[in-house]
Amino acid sequence: MKYIGIGTILSILGVVCSIFIWGTEQAHLLSGILGGIFIFVSIVMSGAIASGDRIRANLATETKEARNERNRMMTNASLLALPNIIVAIFAYYL
Repeated sequence: MKYIGIGTILSILGVVCSIFIWGTEQAHLLSGILGGIFIFVSIVMSGAIASGDRIRANLATETKEARNERNRMMTNASLLALPNIIVAIFAYYL
């Protein structure tokens, strides 16, 4: 829940900064960019864009602690991205 709260604060700050910089027409811009960055980090940490050979090699040589840490970082990045994307969509249609 801590990461959802941090993501919410970042998304609100992104909307406020976007309004000050570009006006209300582009209020969704910074929040959407932040959400996209966090989603990209989550995808990279999950290993979803790696080839099958690379995934097999990573799973064979990775320790359980390293795998748990990578999965935790992926989950945290996803939780940070969720409020940013929701606020960006809301600001875009409002």
